[in-house]
Amino acid sequence: MASRLKLLLAAIGLAVLLQPALAEPPRAVVELFTSQGCSNCPPADALLVEYSRRPDIVALSFPVNYWDYLGWKDTLAHAEFTNRQKDYAHARSDRQVFTPQMIVNGKKSCIGSDRAQIEKAIQMTGKGRSTLPVDVAIAEQNGTVTVSITETGEVPHRNAEVWVLPVLRSQTVPIERGENKGRTVTYANVVRGLKRIGEWHGGPARFELPAETARRGGDGFVVLLQVEENDRPGMILGAAKSPGL
Repeated sequence: MASRLKLLLAAIGLAVLLQPALAEPPRAVVELFTSQGCSNCPPADALLVEYSRRPDIVALSFPVNYWDYLGWKDTLAHAEFTNRQKDYAHARSDRQVFTPQMIVNGKKSCIGSDRAQIEKAIQMTGKGRSTLPVDVAIAEQNGTVTVSITETGEVPHRNAEVWVLPVLRSQTVPIERGENKGRTVTYANVVRGLKRIGEWHGGPARFELPAETARRGGDGFVVLLQVEENDRPGMILGAAKSPGL
């Protein structure tokens, strides 16, 4: 009897060990606005690669197109990303649009290669919290992605937009002309689009969409719960990333 009990306990222990670890809730979203035509950007791109490996950070690359005239057309850039960067600047009322620029939690602008400034912004925009204020969870089954939102405590806003962003986990680009001629740069979590899937008005909420739509143009995806202020992006309340990001 004792030996059977030991075997049962050992089996239970092994099952616990084999269970997948729960994803760590993110404490920050960092968005890097970058360009293949910007000679100052590669150090920031390398820093974003580092941030992309941290489970507590949702790291995103937004390639912009306004340096294309310098002699190299960015192969990953999109006008929609340039507009997002400009909308952030208008929302902050500082009109600062540059590369490399890192936006932390939808609020704080930083030089994209300045690790100390970015870490300080994470602390400041987090206001002492260990995670973002609203829990966002994603699950995928039978070709459908389910996004679950849970309000676990006091939140600064109770109206926000839910976005899905397809991303390329990693993309290496040899640059043949322009300021970075001859360099090969690796970009992490390159955004390929922004799709609004609904609105959140506080409390629990659930959204569904086809997995193909969530990943379209990429090999993974990120979900953002973001306040919109005067039709411009504002504070990020919650985020989640698909497995492997």
